Amino acid sequence: MKEQIQKKLNDSKALRWSVLALVAFTMLCGYFLTDVMSPLKPMLEKELLWDSLDYGIFTSAYGWFNVFAFMLIIGGIILDKMGVRFTGMGACLLMVLGCGLKYYAISTTFAEGSTLLGMKTQVGMAALGYAIFGVGVEIAGITVSKIIVKWFKGKEMALAMGMEMATARLGTMLALAVTVPIATFFGITDDEGVFHPNIPAPLLLCLTMLCIGTIAFFIYTFYDKKLDASLEEEGAEPEEPFRMKDIWLIVTNKGFWLIALLCVLFYSAVFPFLKYATDLMVQKYNVDPELAGTIPSLLPLGTLFLTPLFGNVYDRIGKGATLMIIGSVLLIFVHTMFALPILNVWWFATIIMIILGIGFSLVPSAMWPSVPKIIPEKQLGTAYALIFWVQNWGLMGVPALIGFVLNEYCKGPVVDGMQTYDYTLPMWIFAGFGVAALFFALWLKGENKKKGYGLEEPNIKK
Repeated sequence: MKEQIQKKLNDSKALRWSVLALVAFTMLCGYFLTDVMSPLKPMLEKELLWDSLDYGIFTSAYGWFNVFAFMLIIGGIILDKMGVRFTGMGACLLMVLGCGLKYYAISTTFAEGSTLLGMKTQVGMAALGYAIFGVGVEIAGITVSKIIVKWFKGKEMALAMGMEMATARLGTMLALAVTVPIATFFGITDDEGVFHPNIPAPLLLCLTMLCIGTIAFFIYTFYDKKLDASLEEEGAEPEEPFRMKDIWLIVTNKGFWLIALLCVLFYSAVFPFLKYATDLMVQKYNVDPELAGTIPSLLPLGTLFLTPLFGNVYDRIGKGATLMIIGSVLLIFVHTMFALPILNVWWFATIIMIILGIGFSLVPSAMWPSVPKIIPEKQLGTAYALIFWVQNWGLMGVPALIGFVLNEYCKGPVVDGMQTYDYTLPMWIFAGFGVAALFFALWLKGENKKKGYGLEEPNIKK
């Protein structure tokens, strides 16, 4: 019996954690590009003459194809039908293509007054590249989630998901912390003595990293093929194939919708906030623009340690629904503090950002490992895709909403050629998303009691 168990490749602890490192690195490279433009917002306005609405529309492009062309749902169906190797490689190639187009747009000077998709040509082309990249990185995300379930089911699944998320957030941290220094380092001074930062330089670094991340995923595919062979050799029963009617089974599952709505509300109060957080540090807390990205970068840095920690708690002790409730409460507290006109100093912003990091670690570390407790494994790819699709409505709509609100209601005076903004109203909007997330987290806990999903029970089976 012992010999038979050892035939399964994922019974090797070293091997399953090694393959996790490969796919987590791929996601790190993706998340680097996801947030690389956030610290550049003031430079985009000064150097390329964008405004907050241009930036908001560009940022919202991330979800265009995912939401309106249903690319995420299509990607989830492909994942369940074709498997993780085919889907993951396709997602990586889309990320590289989208990043390349975005780099071309930002590094090229277009004729004044020219338009694309009803926007300035540069904004439209950068948005199109970001939209293609958005399809790739989101499909990569659901693929990696299914990979973790495949390799870690009945083992350290929440810890593995926490480690993957923490590694991916390193990409966000790098984007927030090093983007402005890189753009400044490669900048030039013109003949009139005016310094111009090199905005495309960080994007070129992203493109290079995404190519390396694609190679890392390609290496993973060989291990995945061996895992399938070891499962066949052991005589594991083949999984019942995915059918289109499974989509109906997913969308009629109340637990699925509670997780999906909690997800979109929670992430809408975090990721779009990060797109504006660097500018918030400059505008409200008077932080030096070159250092302003450092404070928001503490959020992903905190998740690096805390997400695996809370994932480990869920694996061994349980209390998944409770962790989501606590995280939502922290989210409300943080955005309320950012909205109130108190202690407009850098150290207070730093403390609040650290608390947000704790909340941002609690909810995902419990939410994503809870999905396999609600949805059967053969439907997981599509279920994750549908959750990501719902989430993308927020990732698409909220940045554009915040950009519109800033442009219409929050403009201050122009200082040294830079437009100033009052971020009070946007922060109250983010706090409102936190309140709604708390409502669904409480509802999910109640539903768990009724249906017995096991969200409060540990993941590791003894």
